[in-house]
Amino acid sequence: MNPDTSLIHRRRLLCGCAGLAGLAALSLAGCGQDDATSQAQGPVDFEAQSSCSLDGMLLSDYPGPKGQIRFAQVAEVQWFCDTVELLSTLLAPEQVRAVLSAHVQDMGQADWEQPRGHWVDARQALYVLGSRRKGSMGPTAASFATEAGAQAFVQQHGGRMLRFAELQPAMVDLSGGAQQDTRM
Repeated sequence: MNPDTSLIHRRRLLCGCAGLAGLAALSLAGCGQDDATSQAQGPVDFEAQSSCSLDGMLLSDYPGPKGQIRFAQVAEVQWFCDTVELLSTLLAPEQVRAVLSAHVQDMGQADWEQPRGHWVDARQALYVLGSRRKGSMGPTAASFATEAGAQAFVQQHGGRMLRFAELQPAMVDLSGGAQQDTRM
């Protein structure tokens, strides 16, 4: 074999191996990103300085269930100081951002006055509307992981239980808000 031909074969072999190694690295990196993305979609708990994405209120300053949404193409968790705000966002007909995940707190487990943790998928949760319990924005949608938890809450605080699929945008309308608050 000619030395020039041998050198060309070695270069082709090295380039081919380098290309395969590069593809393998990209494949592994892609796998790592999928794992990181799926982990990032899971619920996290808010911090003392976490504020509502809609109105800037500090979540830790108010009672009642909180919510969180992760949108595609947005790195930060979008926090909601009240489930009505989260549900209004999810159910809004003009909502076009891709939702990676949405979570609310299970108030059958979390402390109403200082709720922490106990996150459940917002689309799987049950909600009690019209109860006597108030959240950060006044009347709220108490969220629960189980029907038993929701029914026990209804027995104690009134209201009616609804599944996510039964909720309508008009039930979680935020148009009154500060316009109706005479204390401001």
